[in-house]
Amino acid sequence: MVRRISEAVPLTCGIGGTPEQEAYIEKITRQFSIPPDYLKKIRDHFMSEMTKGLNNEGQTVAMIPSYVEGRLTGQEKGNFLALDLGGTNLRVVLVTLEGEGKYKTKYSKSRVTEELKTGPMRQLCDYIAECVDDFLTQEGLSNSEEPLHLGYTFSFPVLQSKASNFPGANQLRSINRGILKSWTKGFNCSGAVGKDPVMLLQDALLRKNLPVKVSALVNDTVGTLLSHAYRNPKTTVGMILGTGSNGAYIEQMSKIGKWKGGETTSSEMIINMECGAFDNERLVLPVTQFDNKVDRQSINPNSQIFEKMISGMYLGEIARNVLADMMDREILFGPSNGKFNEQSWCKELSAHYAFETAFMSEIEKDGSSDLSGIKNVLDLNFNLSNVTIVERRMIKRVCELVGTRAAHLAAASIAAVVNHCGVEEDEGTDVGIDGSLYEFYPSFEDRIYDALQILLPEYKDVRKTIRLGLAKDGSGVGAALTACVAAAMENRDNMATTA
Repeated sequence: MVRRISEAVPLTCGIGGTPEQEAYIEKITRQFSIPPDYLKKIRDHFMSEMTKGLNNEGQTVAMIPSYVEGRLTGQEKGNFLALDLGGTNLRVVLVTLEGEGKYKTKYSKSRVTEELKTGPMRQLCDYIAECVDDFLTQEGLSNSEEPLHLGYTFSFPVLQSKASNFPGANQLRSINRGILKSWTKGFNCSGAVGKDPVMLLQDALLRKNLPVKVSALVNDTVGTLLSHAYRNPKTTVGMILGTGSNGAYIEQMSKIGKWKGGETTSSEMIINMECGAFDNERLVLPVTQFDNKVDRQSINPNSQIFEKMISGMYLGEIARNVLADMMDREILFGPSNGKFNEQSWCKELSAHYAFETAFMSEIEKDGSSDLSGIKNVLDLNFNLSNVTIVERRMIKRVCELVGTRAAHLAAASIAAVVNHCGVEEDEGTDVGIDGSLYEFYPSFEDRIYDALQILLPEYKDVRKTIRLGLAKDGSGVGAALTACVAAAMENRDNMATTA
């Protein structure tokens, strides 16, 4: 898939400002730029945290076994379903695998009302089963002789573990068993917390006599890896670089020291890293006062600091904090000709999260000589109509610094996984990445590669060896593919039992 996104146009000229403005820009440039040796230090610390998480529970980088064993070959065939629940809409997806890395998708979308979100869990599950029933009838699959395997993307905090007390349970059942820890995102259904969402849904499907087996409880990052792997079988890493961030990769079972789940059907398992929490202790990350402010004012202070430095939800707010500091110091929108500048009291720019990461994208793309694109962004969104060319340059520079640092930190995490896995130069690996930041932010991928060249000097052509690519719909296609993997695990398990 060829992506055609705009490139960032760097600010090649100086700011051309006053000595105070030039000094301030020089100071924040030092704060947001990561020297090569220090970037390597971050990578090395990331690797050590991975090892801790693989060997011990309760670590900062959790390294959670996903129970998804083995790899896709791209030759798998058949119909698989996905169910994506996590917001105002419910998606039912049919993925038809055709082999040769090709697949087709069909889906239906239904609204989840406030009444359903806060009513009894049985009522929600019955509604989901009804949506699945309608979709299968529409697609002519309601009378399927063989059960259709379904991957369930249930985007709420779930403890996924072996359910050995379930009749006939074996190691396979861990992939489709979990306990709901709490509700988020406006959901608060009764009779669900502390119970298995898979079993509650399966019961509802059975009440309607639907030929569907909920085969996998899916994490969207794991789904991202698999959705890329079907078309690119050498994929070993999946990442989310969007509103939030996370990573997953294929690990050797022999390296998972904390594993107590017994014998598996494969020598490999996908690890859900939960790496947004990397360095919550703040031992190596170059956290600035602007990052600290974002963290303090977030709904989860003192946690997910790595995610807050690289994710689309937060980059605009980091940049806004810098701009607000410049306004307070009269570096930005300061007095002109001895007269007060009313723009320094801009209420729109003073509001939390008002400066969106999407605005940074537009600002970074602007290569016009007078930076008219930046002028339009500020005028349309913040009623700032008299921004000087010097101020536009300063704002552009702030966006460049925040956006580039995010890409370089993301690269450090990728390099850590690559080094940990010992990727060979000749074979290389594919890395599937989903998320709006990677897909749409100008030059984000190029900046990742710039950092990877520094972090992985042993590879002559890092773009050839570490093949980054857009992976779409981890919660849909990826969930269906997780169900496909679960079906293969079940077959291997049955063969081992009868042998």
